[in-house]
Amino acid sequence: MEFLRVVKRRSLLSEVIYILLNLALAFAVLIVTWATGSPWLALALVLLSKWRVLAVRPRYWFAHIEANMVDMIVSFGLVLLIYLAGQTSTSYTVVVQIVLAIVYAGWLVFLKPRTRRVIVAIQAGAAIVVGSMALFSLTYEWPSTLVVLGMWVIGYASARHVLVSHSDTDARLLSLIWGFVSAEIGWLAFHWTIAYSLPFAAGLKLPQVTLIILGISFLAERVYSSYVKHGTIRSADIAMPMLLTLGIIMILLTLFNAASIGAAT
Repeated sequence: MEFLRVVKRRSLLSEVIYILLNLALAFAVLIVTWATGSPWLALALVLLSKWRVLAVRPRYWFAHIEANMVDMIVSFGLVLLIYLAGQTSTSYTVVVQIVLAIVYAGWLVFLKPRTRRVIVAIQAGAAIVVGSMALFSLTYEWPSTLVVLGMWVIGYASARHVLVSHSDTDARLLSLIWGFVSAEIGWLAFHWTIAYSLPFAAGLKLPQVTLIILGISFLAERVYSSYVKHGTIRSADIAMPMLLTLGIIMILLTLFNAASIGAAT
């Protein structure tokens, strides 16, 4: 019994240390971005915090990087959004950056460690939203190849994250396919980049492609879940997600299609 108590105390202490270190990382990212006015040192700090990914034999590096891609996309994306939020001086600039740092802390402490399938799907969705927002907000004047490659990585990582939670034997193949779908959408969006201003966050914009790829990914996840559960795709399972996704896309493409990435709506 005494041994069990010692183990329990150590487990609790480890959990507290884990939480404090992650909170410190989010706070440090914010302070470093403020101090330097640049995202590079903050990005390096986040990269350094992922040292455990490579703390194995080199032959396992690729597998560990794959397993942590969603976390890396969200982490790097939030750092870049914190930086972008500070590029416009308004009365809300600091508040927006602090809120984003709190979101990052919430990701590290509460959302990232969860393994339930519904939470895993939410994690993948977070990677799509944060990753594509950061990507299109920064690279609209970069070569299209970089944008296409970035969207492929986001699509591959988010799809793999969900498929692995279902123990799908074809997870890598299906993830590669979804990565190419995301890359194609990214290529189209690069040549027709629309973004929407966010209330109280003048330095940030929400790219239209973020909403489109999120909707299509949600529909794909519902189709896959229906097939896994029933061995076939049931119309009752996907009818509402399909109508919702198509409805949102049609509204975006017809009614909210007039603001470029560098302009306000």
